[in-house]
Amino acid sequence: MSDQIKHECGIALVRLLKPLEFYHRKYGTALYGLDKLRLLLQKQRNRGQDGAGLATIKLYPKPGNRYISRRRSNANNYLDDLFANVYRHFQDLDADRLNDPAWLKANKPYVGEVLLGHLRYGTHGKNTIETCHPFLRQTNWINRNLILAGNFNLTNVDELFNELVGYGQYPKEKSDTVTVLEKIGHFLDDEVQRLHNWYKPDGFSSEELNELICDNLDIQRLLRRASRKFDGGYVMAGMIGHGDAFVMRDPSGIRPAFYYVNEEIAVVASERPALQTAFDVHYTKVKELQRGHALIIKRNGQVMERPYIEQRRRKACSFERIYFSRGTDRDIYLERKKLGEQLAPAVLKEVGYDFKNTVFSFVPNTAESAYFGLVEGLDKVLDEIKMERILELGDDPKPEKIAKILADKARVEKIVVKDAKLRTFIADTSSRANLVSHVYDVTYGIVKNDKDTLVLLDDSIVRGTTLRDSIIKIVSRLRPKKIVIISSAPQIRYPDCYGIDMSKLKEFVAFRAMVRLLEKSNQEHLLDEAYERCKAQEHLPDEEVKNEVQALYDLFDYEEVSKEIARIITPPEIKPKVAVIYQTIEGLHRACPNNRGDWYFSGNYPTPGGNRVINRAFMIYMEKADVRAY
Repeated sequence: MSDQIKHECGIALVRLLKPLEFYHRKYGTALYGLDKLRLLLQKQRNRGQDGAGLATIKLYPKPGNRYISRRRSNANNYLDDLFANVYRHFQDLDADRLNDPAWLKANKPYVGEVLLGHLRYGTHGKNTIETCHPFLRQTNWINRNLILAGNFNLTNVDELFNELVGYGQYPKEKSDTVTVLEKIGHFLDDEVQRLHNWYKPDGFSSEELNELICDNLDIQRLLRRASRKFDGGYVMAGMIGHGDAFVMRDPSGIRPAFYYVNEEIAVVASERPALQTAFDVHYTKVKELQRGHALIIKRNGQVMERPYIEQRRRKACSFERIYFSRGTDRDIYLERKKLGEQLAPAVLKEVGYDFKNTVFSFVPNTAESAYFGLVEGLDKVLDEIKMERILELGDDPKPEKIAKILADKARVEKIVVKDAKLRTFIADTSSRANLVSHVYDVTYGIVKNDKDTLVLLDDSIVRGTTLRDSIIKIVSRLRPKKIVIISSAPQIRYPDCYGIDMSKLKEFVAFRAMVRLLEKSNQEHLLDEAYERCKAQEHLPDEEVKNEVQALYDLFDYEEVSKEIARIITPPEIKPKVAVIYQTIEGLHRACPNNRGDWYFSGNYPTPGGNRVINRAFMIYMEKADVRAY
């Protein structure tokens, strides 16, 4: 999208199901697990810009030996920095040591059978090493150590935090990551103690008790108890000190998770293509983790997918399909093409079916797949027009007339090019804005002056600031008669509260357009009335809270809002007229039938806490505060 926003984190879990000697013998390295984890993170780096981390666990360690290793980095080149510091432990080893898996496991960190990696996209502004996952809850009891990393955001952190305090805990901070870590940790302690109390009367020694607990710890029960009050979108991956591991997905399936299992390995990642690439497997071999289920991998290597919470209606994030996930996934690529194809009729209506004097292009590069679909849609319409024109020639048409008709085609060009980002060394606001506006460059000499219409496809429009301050200004220098901006995503009207960094209503160009329409129609008093209704619901249970902003949007047609958005993003000094066409929500669902989570477009939140977040965001706007709604 032209307006960059932060979004979900990425996770990768690797569980080696064979002894390290097996991988050394078959693949020539005892660091097979580390190498695969690195590749999985590398192939998901689109999901992280703030930092990365990993942790490993060695199975069946002897007391007194380090069995958990963790490393995190928030350097600019975080992935390179992370693995450089991990692999330096092996750089000075001779060939004999590097080819001795037993010695490596006994003497070097990060040589374990259970590995967890994380790519961080921070949604709360902090970017310290302490905010990078995985998080670690340590104790001397091997089966009470907990390592957690996730792609999630919870709407009810305050409630969960107060519950921990009610248990007698003193959490070190109020964040969803720490709160979840301590919540799961609390019930881990409780499950371990329950098993201890169960087996203790039978006369087992402490060492024997430990082994019984490790073998019989019920991860499914643990997750069911710990997650009972979670409200949000999440995929959480955890490792317990003795070697059990799990990945749990929220009951609405909001956040993505995929896994692959064979006789050698069990792996989980946030995106399917990462697993396909890392393990060279067909996409049909990679399974999607069901919503409300956990993939559980026991210390003994048993792998199972089990429900831990009652499923809700599937509301998988549609933004994953439009923009966030890498387009190398077969289904995502085809869905993005479909999004573009569906826009062809509306675009052609806007330009009066004038193929001769219309140039079609796209911006930014992430919109390319949808653009391919748009071009296919244009070709289909043009083929129908050609067929009608040929039939009109009669029973004995001249070949040269047919050839002339067949020669017509859509003018598909690369008009906007993203240039290297200019670093601004001066603090003057106007100077910085002038430099930033030149992030994009254009291809000159293709658009006919004052005659051509220029159509630009964007995959999503959030704030509209980059379009107004950079893209539209620059393409207006080509002197088109008209500029049509089309978005393969619907209008973004509401904040996300499940992991995407879209929390402030005042930043959404669709919201600003709706407010301006209210002002133009002398209905701005409805904003105050909606505010009062939001205030009246502040202390109601989440299940009783109603989204009060939807009714404001319902006052205006979809096209009315689009036209007002066009006025907002039009720089005052340019000559060409600007129009904006958005994908409809119905079109989104047709293109992405399995990912119908659309709350940022529709306001229909999949969890009770979502309505509270939108009302809070609206009250913050009305109070002219500059804080987050969650």
